[in-house]
Amino acid sequence: MNRFESLGGWGRAAASGLLVALLAACSVEPTYKRPEVDTPAAFKEAPAAASGASATSAASPQDTGTWKQAQPADDAHRGEWWTIFGDPQLNALEEQAAAANQDLKAAAARVQQARAVTQAAKSDWFPKFDAGFGPTRERASAASQFLPDSAGGTNGTIWRAQVGASYETDLFGRVGSNVNASRADEQQSEALFRSVQLSLQADVAQNYFELRELDTDQDLYRRTVALREDTLKLVERRFKEGDIGELDVSRSRNELASARADAVGVARQRAASEHSLAILLGKPPADFSFAEAPLVPVTVRVPPGLPSALLERRPDISAAERAMMAANARVGLAKSAFFPKLDITGAAGFESATLGDLFKWSSRAFILGPFAGTALTLPLFDGGRRKANLAQARSKYDEDVAQYRQQVLVAFREVEDNLSDLRWLDDQMREQNDAVVASQRAAHLSSTQYTEGAVSYLDVIDGERQVLTSQLQASHLSGTQAVATVNLIRALGGGWGDVNPAGDEAVGAVAPASGAAPSTLTSAVATASASVDQVAKR
Repeated sequence: MNRFESLGGWGRAAASGLLVALLAACSVEPTYKRPEVDTPAAFKEAPAAASGASATSAASPQDTGTWKQAQPADDAHRGEWWTIFGDPQLNALEEQAAAANQDLKAAAARVQQARAVTQAAKSDWFPKFDAGFGPTRERASAASQFLPDSAGGTNGTIWRAQVGASYETDLFGRVGSNVNASRADEQQSEALFRSVQLSLQADVAQNYFELRELDTDQDLYRRTVALREDTLKLVERRFKEGDIGELDVSRSRNELASARADAVGVARQRAASEHSLAILLGKPPADFSFAEAPLVPVTVRVPPGLPSALLERRPDISAAERAMMAANARVGLAKSAFFPKLDITGAAGFESATLGDLFKWSSRAFILGPFAGTALTLPLFDGGRRKANLAQARSKYDEDVAQYRQQVLVAFREVEDNLSDLRWLDDQMREQNDAVVASQRAAHLSSTQYTEGAVSYLDVIDGERQVLTSQLQASHLSGTQAVATVNLIRALGGGWGDVNPAGDEAVGAVAPASGAAPSTLTSAVATASASVDQVAKR
């Protein structure tokens, strides 16, 4: 009979454990699903050939220009896309920025913080153990010892040495939802790290090309100043010979002084740009100098690929989606507050009235159950706090959905803007080059005719000004084209894979390869860890 009762007790314990397990598996967290967004079939400003290929199917190597096909996903390795420009100095600058930029180090530290928070949240899945030792001085009442009132209470000291354990069962997914939210926050911080990394790479390349453009301008002004110095000598000689008046001399000196002043202005802009590049490289401006070298026109062409791939390639879009995932998990966390909470606690050890008898076998003791309060708690009334918290969590999720969709729209706009810039810049640069040739011819004719006395010096001044203006505009367009190319790569989410040094392939994004495995959050975490850890150790 006692054995039967014993088996019945074990059966009831097993049934209770099974019930707790079923309740733990009954999560109230909503199932996450990526919100739908309107995605065009092709970019409006893309070249006609690339646009048609993107609109119909995965682009072929012939349709994708010099960019190789990749598998777009935010967990893919981002290649060194800047090497497609074939500039060793730019490559060296990018390496220096990756090694020493402080913003990148700060972003890596934020990822480490998020990982620690996730680890702390995961610890709630496991029981907590602690150990204690010490005396307790207490007075027991006569009633608690079944003594008459006249006996009075008794004073005593209890020594305890015990190990305690506590565990919160994951009823209705409270712990699991908290872990899911922390994981999504961690993945968001990793996506933001990649966004900072991409922005740094693009900023370095953009600043580099801007410096090159200013070097071209400085070279133009040096040649202009030398030309106007020679012109002034010619005008002064003719003035001494009595061929012209002093007015032409004054005008020539004014043009020379103006050119010198403009050259100083370009030098001032270059110094500020050089200082900005030094900060990007993690160096004080005093310790960095950049050798002057005119800009070489950029001939790289970047096909945009499929608009749908942009949603998986842009790290800022990935970060916005991770924010939605975290908000969705916190909705489940807020819901779980409406359901019971079960805390299992216990302690075992020794207790004795004297320290000498503390560790005797007869002094052993244990307690199973809460030390204070109850094990199973059910919220009844809190003045609407839980309802308000749930409404807040749902509103935060709606906010993150709206921000995600807005981020997608901004991404599409940035790609279209830079595609449009590059398309129109080609035409504008071609016309501007014709303008440079025409202005040089006009300046040569006016100078020749002035020497022969056929035109006034004002015609010479006007011709020289037009040459300088047209050359400066051509330099500006070349710099704008280089920067727009960098900005297009930035807008497309950076590079994928490795660059082929031969030049027949470059990093890019087109359509996902057929049969490619879908990206997962787990692989995204694993891939981002290497680059984050590498930066954090520097």
